[in-house]
Amino acid sequence: MVYDRTCRGRALLPGLTHAWWTGGLVYRGLRRFDAWCGATTWEQALAWLGRVGERAPIAEVQFWGHGKWGLARVDREALDREALARAHPHHEALAKIRRGMVKGGRGLWWFRTCETLGAVPGQEFAQAWSEFFDARVAGHTFIIGPWQSGLHSLAPGERPSWSIHEGLVEGDDPARPSKALWSRRGLPNTIHCLNGVIPTGY
Repeated sequence: MVYDRTCRGRALLPGLTHAWWTGGLVYRGLRRFDAWCGATTWEQALAWLGRVGERAPIAEVQFWGHGKWGLARVDREALDREALARAHPHHEALAKIRRGMVKGGRGLWWFRTCETLGAVPGQEFAQAWSEFFDARVAGHTFIIGPWQSGLHSLAPGERPSWSIHEGLVEGDDPARPSKALWSRRGLPNTIHCLNGVIPTGY
């Protein structure tokens, strides 16, 4: 697991980094993670994942941080499908992670971030990411917190089955989304933050 180490809050108010770090401790204690790392840049995060893949095949990567439609962020830096292009500065690091993952479409990238798989940009991101890594990609269509709604996953060669409108405020344009809804119980494909496994069918 990699989490964003830059969201530290202000004054006496803790930021989400504290929650992600605490969650990492809980998950590690439950033996859901073999290794975890806080990162301040994507360069740092991807380099660490590449080193992990040199020691043993990676079956699953989780990223805990901020997101928007079709991307995930460390601090203000976005990681999106453009990073998969050969000319992109992160391409080689991503290719190294791909080489270190389990083969045959059995790996998983799970973006535990707000909205990353939502609307048109999120669906395009999911397809590009799963094809590049030959792995299943998972993420959410709503703003997430303790409850995490709109969890979907996509395997290489599949097309998204969820609506491009899911997670959006009514009337928002899914091609150019601007406002997402908060997660809550009863919404599609909702799990709690303590759920560490993607339910069958999600």
